[in-house]
Amino acid sequence: MERDSSDDDDDRETLIHQNDTKHDHHHLPSSDQHPSTFDIQHFDNNSPTSRQQRRFVFNKRFLFAIFFPLFIVLVYFSADIRSLFSANVSSFTFDSVTDRMRESELRALSLLKQQQSQLFALWNQSFSNNTDTTPFFRDAKSALLNQISINKQIQQVLLSPHTNSNLSENGDTIGSNFGLETCRKADSVVANKRTIEWKPKSDKFLFAICLSGQMSNHLICLEKHMFFAALLGRVLVIPSYKVDYQYSRVLDIEHINDCLGRKVLVSFEEFAEMRKNHVNIDRFLCYFSSPQPCYIDDEHIKKLKQQLGVSVGKIENAWKEDIKKPSKKTVQDVEAKFKADDDVIAIGDVFFANVEQEWVVQPGGPIAHKCKTLIEPSKIIMLTAQRFVQTFLGSNFVALHFRRHGFLKFCNAKKPSCFYPIPQAADCITRVIERTNAPVIYLSTDAAESETGLLQSLVVLNGKTVPLVQRPPRNSAEKWDALLYRHHVEDDAQVEAMLDKTICAMSNVFIGASGSTFTEDILRLRKDWRLASLCDEYLCQSEEPNFVAGNE
Repeated sequence: MERDSSDDDDDRETLIHQNDTKHDHHHLPSSDQHPSTFDIQHFDNNSPTSRQQRRFVFNKRFLFAIFFPLFIVLVYFSADIRSLFSANVSSFTFDSVTDRMRESELRALSLLKQQQSQLFALWNQSFSNNTDTTPFFRDAKSALLNQISINKQIQQVLLSPHTNSNLSENGDTIGSNFGLETCRKADSVVANKRTIEWKPKSDKFLFAICLSGQMSNHLICLEKHMFFAALLGRVLVIPSYKVDYQYSRVLDIEHINDCLGRKVLVSFEEFAEMRKNHVNIDRFLCYFSSPQPCYIDDEHIKKLKQQLGVSVGKIENAWKEDIKKPSKKTVQDVEAKFKADDDVIAIGDVFFANVEQEWVVQPGGPIAHKCKTLIEPSKIIMLTAQRFVQTFLGSNFVALHFRRHGFLKFCNAKKPSCFYPIPQAADCITRVIERTNAPVIYLSTDAAESETGLLQSLVVLNGKTVPLVQRPPRNSAEKWDALLYRHHVEDDAQVEAMLDKTICAMSNVFIGASGSTFTEDILRLRKDWRLASLCDEYLCQSEEPNFVAGNE
């Protein structure tokens, strides 16, 4: 992290500056030297000159008698008496209030250094290589890092009046996390990883249907459909853009087939051609029975029939399952209920399905393949993201998904709420920036300019504003986004969303929005690409909002 340079002089003082005043013994001048003004020479007592000299000597003694006690009083109140009387007879130490304050500061720094060492020892023993992802462990790790950060801030406050920039009295760099690699890459290697081979029969298909939420939800739904297709030995049919998103614009479909070395995915258009336009769903077995069978409404059934020419058979429930309370299911449960001899089956939206969750969240996913991840952005989006990072961000940046639009009501329905006032959010972001030493933040947000402007003004570290960078409007002088225009996808909202995800996934550290599937998809990419950091976290994840509005 960049730190502000100080305007202090190079010849700065140490914390304790002792000024020892030594009283030298002065010898009287010898007789062959010229007499000083106050030397008393041999004189005649009766002469006027002698009387004048006696009067002068008397006055001098009188003045000395008056001012010497005052001098003692001043010494008494300005010096540490114990030090005064214990000092060597040839020197006295006059400790001012400032000196005593500096001594207290040094003692406080010493205690903070001891606390710092103990915090580091606790981190190294318990957290540095631990892959536990339970909520309690994540909160404990975050709390420890916050205490390390607070310890460092207190040291900076104590040192700031006495030191230049962020150097301590021993030359330690305060801004360097004292050598603690708090934000290094997380270990994403999974011991005893459990995967399944996806070897479909070329004439057996699973017709994917995804309806819940927006694109991020649909991508998670599609990933789960891939798992189901692998379990059932079927080729997965990707939904048509006429009834869903245009997945080919945002995903590298061929990448998935290449990673498995066989054809496991086909577009709806390919499927229709293979079936010679006799497209039908032979059996509709619903994974979810509530709130409606297959979580599919009449409007979508109508679109399938009228826009795609798909004939839909009878819809039946495989079991009782509610999207609001999904139960845990095993591979055996799925195989027992959805194995069928029919050529084409559908099971409806499976976004909320909870099947072998430990498999699904593994780095790389539950399906055996030769790539880092199966579902990743298209090559156009990947290259554009890389060009943006090279142009605006560089190798060391923090990415922030700052979800705001529609999030206030959503978060306040949860306990605790996940919607934070901007000043509190800025404090949380600043603490992360302090640990990462990153000079810039990439901001992915749907917030209004009034909110992002306030946030920018409050993200300040060591007196310096940390820039929040967003993708700028189109400028023909800039070439980082040329590929989007060349392929005519520059105005596609889903392409822009995936571009934001990709840039965020490439960051050194990522701060996400709790409860957002947009954030979850970024975390999946980071985990699969082996880019996840120990400092990745949800915004203010160890805190509750300091103010929460009432319900309607």
